[in-house]
Amino acid sequence: MENLIDVLDRENAAYERVAVLAESKTSAIVAGDIENLGKIMEEEQEIVGKIQGMEKQRDKFLADIANVVNRDVETLKLIDLIQMLESMPDQQQKLKDVQKRLRETIDKLRETNGKNQLLLAERLDMVDFNLNMIRAVKSAPQTANYSKNAYTNGQSLGIFHGGFDAKQ
Repeated sequence: MENLIDVLDRENAAYERVAVLAESKTSAIVAGDIENLGKIMEEEQEIVGKIQGMEKQRDKFLADIANVVNRDVETLKLIDLIQMLESMPDQQQKLKDVQKRLRETIDKLRETNGKNQLLLAERLDMVDFNLNMIRAVKSAPQTANYSKNAYTNGQSLGIFHGGFDAKQ
C-alpha cells in the first residue's frame, strides 16, 4: 500500500509542475512569445513522459492489490480501495489525502488548459482576420480614374505596389 501512496504522491508532484507550466503557457500565449511557448511545451512533454512511467507503476501496484483482495483490476478504483481500508485507518487516511490532492491538482490543470485553449483560439482568429484583411487590400476595386482615351488607368484602392505598409 505504501508503494501505491508513494507513486500517487510523485504523480501529484509531477502534475503540479505541469500545472505551473500551463500557467506559464498562459503568459506566453498572451504575450505572443512563441519561442518561450515552445520551450515550455518541451519541458511539459518531458514531465508527461515521466508521468506515463509513474502511471505504469501505479497500474502494477493496483493489479497486485486487486490480486490480493480478489477483485477485478479493471473495476478496482481508489475510492473502493479507500473503503476497503476501514480496518487500517492510517493507510486509509493517507490514501484519501493523496487522492484529494491529486484530484485538486488535475482539476486546476484542466481549468488552466481550458483557458489556454480559448486564448489560442482567439489568437488564431486574430491571425486569420489579419490575413483576410491583407488579402482584401490586395484585391481592392479599381478606381474610377480614366485616361484621356476613356480607359481605366488600372489603379486600385488601397494597394501599395511598394510592398507592405507597416505604418497603417
